[in-house]
Amino acid sequence: MRKVLRAVDRLSTFVGHFFAWAIVGLTGLITIEVFFRYVLDTPHAWVLDAQIMLYGVLFMMSGAYTLAAAGHVRGDVLYGFFPDRVQAAVDLVLYFVFFLPGIFALTYAGWSFATDSLAIHEQTFSPEPLPLYPFKFVIPVAGFFLLLQGLVEIARCVICLRDGAWPSRVEDVEEVDVEKLKEVVHVSDEDIARLDEIIATRDDKEPQP
Repeated sequence: MRKVLRAVDRLSTFVGHFFAWAIVGLTGLITIEVFFRYVLDTPHAWVLDAQIMLYGVLFMMSGAYTLAAAGHVRGDVLYGFFPDRVQAAVDLVLYFVFFLPGIFALTYAGWSFATDSLAIHEQTFSPEPLPLYPFKFVIPVAGFFLLLQGLVEIARCVICLRDGAWPSRVEDVEEVDVEKLKEVVHVSDEDIARLDEIIATRDDKEPQP
């Protein structure tokens, strides 16, 4: 079971990393359009629509990845003090009451919107229209990946209720281990203290405005 959970984690992480490249395309598109608009005085009406769709793809397709990394916003004022089993019980209730109905509705409605859009070959309302139906298919696809990752999170809650501890996740971005970093660059606490003294002395000698 744990192998299955981690496999879905890796899938969600891959999808998130893959669609994160949309930010590169978005940045490049904006940069080029700024040049055309302000240097060549030839703006393009379709660029705004493309920007909105690229950002929408980035936002929607990062949902499952953020859930896999436990990165969604939560009210941690009391939750963080609960024992693991209580946290799992709270999460399990919330997944069934709010998450699953919401994601089912998102995926079902998104598929309906996308197929209707494809049937009429929907385009953006612009002097230079772009096809809109490919973008609308992102909604049910994102909903599917969110639902898949959500089922994994529900399984994690059940495992935590049984074992009393949260099962591990796939590691993605880790915090810097300061002590290990000191060893790598051969810096001691004394060196850091000496550097602080030098900086403080230099600041004292600088003329005040």
